[in-house]
Amino acid sequence: MVYLDNSATTKPWTEVLDTFYKAASSYYGNPSSLHHPGLEAETLMQKARESLASLLHTKPEELVYTSGGTESNNLAIKGIAMKHRDRGQHLVTSTVEHPSVKEAFLELESFGFDVTYVPVDARGRIDPEEVENAVREDTTLVSIIHVNNEIGTIQPIEEIGRRLARYPKLYFHTDHVQGAAHVPLDLSQSFVDLCTISGHKFHGLKGTGALYTKQGVYLSSLFHGGTQEQAARAGTENVPGIVAMSKALRMSREKQSDDKGRLSSLKEYLMERLQKIDGAIVNTPIYGSAPHIINVSFPEMKPEVLVQELTRHSIHVSTKSACSSKLQEPSAVIKAAGLGEKRAASAIRISFSFDTTQEEIDRLLAVLNSNVPEMQKVMGEKK
Repeated sequence: MVYLDNSATTKPWTEVLDTFYKAASSYYGNPSSLHHPGLEAETLMQKARESLASLLHTKPEELVYTSGGTESNNLAIKGIAMKHRDRGQHLVTSTVEHPSVKEAFLELESFGFDVTYVPVDARGRIDPEEVENAVREDTTLVSIIHVNNEIGTIQPIEEIGRRLARYPKLYFHTDHVQGAAHVPLDLSQSFVDLCTISGHKFHGLKGTGALYTKQGVYLSSLFHGGTQEQAARAGTENVPGIVAMSKALRMSREKQSDDKGRLSSLKEYLMERLQKIDGAIVNTPIYGSAPHIINVSFPEMKPEVLVQELTRHSIHVSTKSACSSKLQEPSAVIKAAGLGEKRAASAIRISFSFDTTQEEIDRLLAVLNSNVPEMQKVMGEKK
């Protein structure tokens, strides 16, 4: 099997699963309980929190554990908006956000909030000056994705953060889900107030995530019924998942450090050869994009048909964000970049992990080169 849908989810590493099993079987006490098993679980969770904080260059008490990226994004966006709505109800985001961000803002609009959507250029990149220009006196939150989940464009988070630091009354959030393993941010230097990560994007387990909340930043909780996680997220913590997530991010950072540009070279290799396939158009920018995501369109072809054809050959890619891949709609990200309806309606996403090999990429190319021309011919005959 050739698995190239790692932006949707990654395979948990064996070492991570071993860590999860040991924690689940030996430290099963509720970390909020005062008895010995509870205290043991709390101690283990605190060690994992300290390890994760070290990797992210932040303080342990600034991390709020969640169930993943979607919850972290909703907690950051709705939490800040609702907590500070008396001071202002203007929010800023971009036109290329993940659905968990986009739909959170749409819901806030239904509650009377005013949202400004900053556009992107043809590379899917945001101009930091346009973000700053969108700020008003009543702006309380700016939320900009770090690495785009569909086309891989890296946004200038540090530059945006430096500009927004001039406005001490607003908060800056970034969705760091796709960047945490492959394009890491140093949270001590990025000028962000809130930052989202998700464990299953870097070989951890589904249902695990965290929200960095800078010391002194307060938000309204989405959940009520307990004082866990600095009273920001009620509910018994998933201790085994938390410990496994910390292990997964540590291993990912080690592999990222040892990678020496291998994935970037693999991406360039694939992009060059995709462009030689008749009719293929690569949507991912050559420069300023993450090393693990390639988006390519085959105009006039239905992307779901191509995905299924590849699956028939045990090669697995996707169309767009996993959260919206079953919706038969053109990519909102590609449309926002002004690349046209045809490219938006015919795009597939290929995404690597640190385990992806040259042989796997060659297998993908072999199937595309042999099958795409025939499929294009069939599509042409049906017109």
